[in-house]
Amino acid sequence: MEVWPGRPYPLGATWDGEGVNFSLSSEHATGVELCLFEGPGSDKELHRIRVEERTEYVWHVYLPEARPGAYYGYRVHGPYEPEAGHRFNPAKLLIDPYAKSISGTIEWSDAMFGYCIGDPAADLSRDDRDNAGNMPKSVVVEPAFTWGGDQLLRTSWERTVIYEVHVKGFTATHPDVPQALRGTYAGLASPAAIEHLNALGVTAVELLPVHHFVRDRQLKDRGLTNYWGYNTLGFFAPESAYATSSVPGQSVREFKTMVKSLHGAGIEVILDVVYNHTAEGNHLGPTLSFRGIDNSSYYRLTPDNPRYYVDYTGCGNSLNVRNPRTLQLIMDSLRYWVLEMHVDGFRFDLASTLARELHEVDRLGAFFDIIHQDPVLSQVKLIAEPWDLGEGGYQVGNFPVGWAEWNGKYRDTIRRFWRGDGGQIGEFAYRFSGSSDLYGTTGRLPHASINFLTAHDGFTLHDLVSYNQKHNEANGEGDRDGMDDNLSWNCGVEGPTDDPIILELRERQQRNFLAILLLSQGVPMICGGDEIGRTQQGNNNAYCQNNELSWYNWHLDRSARQLRAFARRLVAMRQEHPVLRRRRFFQGRRIRGSEVKDIAWFTHEGKEMTDEEWNMGFVRSLAIRLAGDAIEETDAKGRPITGETLLILLNAHHEFLSFILPAHKRGVRWEPVLDTAEAHTVKKVTVLKGGEQYRVTGRSLAVLRLRTTK
Repeated sequence: MEVWPGRPYPLGATWDGEGVNFSLSSEHATGVELCLFEGPGSDKELHRIRVEERTEYVWHVYLPEARPGAYYGYRVHGPYEPEAGHRFNPAKLLIDPYAKSISGTIEWSDAMFGYCIGDPAADLSRDDRDNAGNMPKSVVVEPAFTWGGDQLLRTSWERTVIYEVHVKGFTATHPDVPQALRGTYAGLASPAAIEHLNALGVTAVELLPVHHFVRDRQLKDRGLTNYWGYNTLGFFAPESAYATSSVPGQSVREFKTMVKSLHGAGIEVILDVVYNHTAEGNHLGPTLSFRGIDNSSYYRLTPDNPRYYVDYTGCGNSLNVRNPRTLQLIMDSLRYWVLEMHVDGFRFDLASTLARELHEVDRLGAFFDIIHQDPVLSQVKLIAEPWDLGEGGYQVGNFPVGWAEWNGKYRDTIRRFWRGDGGQIGEFAYRFSGSSDLYGTTGRLPHASINFLTAHDGFTLHDLVSYNQKHNEANGEGDRDGMDDNLSWNCGVEGPTDDPIILELRERQQRNFLAILLLSQGVPMICGGDEIGRTQQGNNNAYCQNNELSWYNWHLDRSARQLRAFARRLVAMRQEHPVLRRRRFFQGRRIRGSEVKDIAWFTHEGKEMTDEEWNMGFVRSLAIRLAGDAIEETDAKGRPITGETLLILLNAHHEFLSFILPAHKRGVRWEPVLDTAEAHTVKKVTVLKGGEQYRVTGRSLAVLRLRTTK
């Protein structure tokens, strides 16, 4: 095969219409070989090319005869000195970190490890068995795609409603999705799937990891698999298992088609990305890519003993974002997904890890500095999971301007409130009104708070109100995995029941949680399936359950249909009322000459809350008036926004309370529009004057709007 020197950039395998340029970065390698194969599971090398050219630690070669669809991998030479941080082993075929497509899956064997398993020297030994036949292969892709007029939707944050969803689980059993498309990118883009999302009213899907990931050996040995996908191997390659076929590059084309279809339906695509660690694990993990290419550059190693890895993630390793090449890898990956794959934003898993310059989390670290000034990435949605497992890793409220955060304090406070815990009312008020205490002092706005009550990691909403304890026995770890959830609420009865009273209470609590989520300031995130009562039978860590336990059940019973209809009404109400999705924080004062405060807090007796009452431990009820005529907001063109005034009545007591409705202005009345005690429609109540009473059932909430009467 003819070989030319090629170019150092761009990194990866790049088809230019005439041939393919291959480029790989390794500072400490002494030699690099490019290997071409006849197929994804083949150990037969069609060609092995020694890469001779190196420019500033980048090894590169150009093959004029190579074409899209070519299967390839690398063998990298260098010292095998684990105690010095080097783990080069040319017997191990390696995935290109910049591969745009990865075909095949790992066939686990001891040969996948760079050391001799069972040797007394453990990882200090070196295994020289060739693993090519067990490794997936990198694939050269054809980047051309007919996007038409597709572009990023740029939905404003205040109108954003996020739906966290698993690509496979969403349609794996959907009866209205063609069998061949179920559980795939194409399935998520199918008319039935899009119809559900549009009817619900969400504006963005947040996809659990779709970067190519590894199915762990220890899970396979237990008859399980990695379902969630937080075990990334390829930061540029869409997960091939979600494509309808194994044709080279098909996953790329289908992913792009999915994005284009969702954009056509007005739905943004946000990716849950895992740049904090890789699938190679700790010092006893396999050698698949980064470890064999340049271990000491890609990973954070223990300073006094670089044989071992710094682990802020609980997954064995942490990517070394202090290294310029590793930081470049992350930034190149992010830009690729925006510019070439048209995604609208990212949610960064364990984002505190990316902020660790030395050991402590530095919210103004290099990673954030680079993103902040980047003309592409600074303009998309950036969401942090603001914690990791290292010391000082819990950083809710501490990320820079331009970033939104999963607000874990919102989740915990709202759960405590609806469980009936005392002493929550002051904290509840902050969380409900956008968490100005967390974000308002640093120049951020209410949309910095991504409000959520359930997510993939933990109970579903149905299970949150049905179980007091996790039931993860199916995971094969003796129910020791997953967090103990002390903020659940189950009416005193665990699991399934036929008791109509218990069932009604559970259904009401689900409505309560969904209602407060959609009524709160900030950006709501619905955990996919909560709107139809999805259950995992008490499993709050279903990361390894690629089966009906995790998949959506689309055979909806009466309760599920009612909950879906209720969720649709809530999302529609949020979009209808600007006062529920303000761009700025409430001031708690009269604005622009308005007769009333922009937000006011009342007791159930109709009196404004006093300082003493805010500090009372037993207060479990609250009335909140959101003044639509005191909105100091403008639309995208700078025009003032007006809206209706709403009154929200909250009762977390187990018994009913009669709320005295506060006065507002002359000639207006309060009209009930929503009550979580009702599964269908609001109570048949005539409009009420200030001073009259509205009865709120125990553990429920009601919403009333202000209507002018003639």
